[in-house]
Amino acid sequence: MKKKIIIITTGGTIAMRKESDVIIPSQLGNQKISELSGLEEFGRIETIDFCNLPSPHMTPEKMFELSRLVQKVVDDQQVNGVVITHGTDTLEETAYMLDLTVKTRKPIILTAAMRNINELGTDGPRNVFSSVEVAASKYSVGCGTVICLNDEIHAAREVTKTYTSNVATFDSPGFGPLGIVDEDGVFFFRKSLRRTYIKTDTIESKTSLLKTFTGDNGEFIDYAREMGTKGIVLEGFGRGNVPPQLTGPIKRCIAENIPIVLVSRCYKGRVLDIYGYEGGGASLKQAGVILGHEQSGQKAKIKLMVLLGSGKTMEEIRDSFEISTYEPDTRAF
Repeated sequence: MKKKIIIITTGGTIAMRKESDVIIPSQLGNQKISELSGLEEFGRIETIDFCNLPSPHMTPEKMFELSRLVQKVVDDQQVNGVVITHGTDTLEETAYMLDLTVKTRKPIILTAAMRNINELGTDGPRNVFSSVEVAASKYSVGCGTVICLNDEIHAAREVTKTYTSNVATFDSPGFGPLGIVDEDGVFFFRKSLRRTYIKTDTIESKTSLLKTFTGDNGEFIDYAREMGTKGIVLEGFGRGNVPPQLTGPIKRCIAENIPIVLVSRCYKGRVLDIYGYEGGGASLKQAGVILGHEQSGQKAKIKLMVLLGSGKTMEEIRDSFEISTYEPDTRAF
């Protein structure tokens, strides 16, 4: 019996068309995705229209709503895999939200397009075909949520959009793809061992993502605290260092039990507590800052929202982010 694959459409460029020199959502965009001929060779295809939004319109609340739908879908024993079409701008955040909050070994694949449906060389149909093939592959089981574009398969935790317009925009800097889709099948070369599942019924959307810069005096951290933020992700320099003027605002947040997760603005490598000067990673950790290791700012913010929503304490949040590289978190498997 052929496998049952559910396609969930959410909109994005893959469901848009060009009219009068601008690209806009199309009422028929999602429908055209589900009507692609030839998908049936990979399995029994059913479609759920979740929404038709440009991905900048996606919110954490909408992402979590999608997560609850996907959990319901994969809990159906007759379903073998899920493909979600999405816009590219926030695809990595939605993918990581699903990876953290959906408990399953069944394949969940997100895909998209960089070219609208009536543009020369549109990449949408090929990406959908490849993603359905990945969803139907036995090798995808247990790999968590992945994204598949341009015939590459990337882990939700690692992938990021790197180019504003190129069809080869998605990459996993420092890691590379998990696998590829080729003419003769789906091939995985590795799995991501740093995945985890966080059980929660809600998320805490009132969190902040701040990027430090030369001359930063910390006023934005104080402002976020005064406005009632429940947690802050701070993108520092290099190994995880910030201007010394941030020390005071950071300590004020921690004194009020507001977690601050430190990541790097570099897109490769990890933050580490090795610099002991004021504003250095070691002094920040000693003050109570949580090290986000290699996670990007946008991914760390998604995780912080989920952890806060689940009711985790400051120390539990620290434990979740500061996993030893020598002890991969395999609880999700």
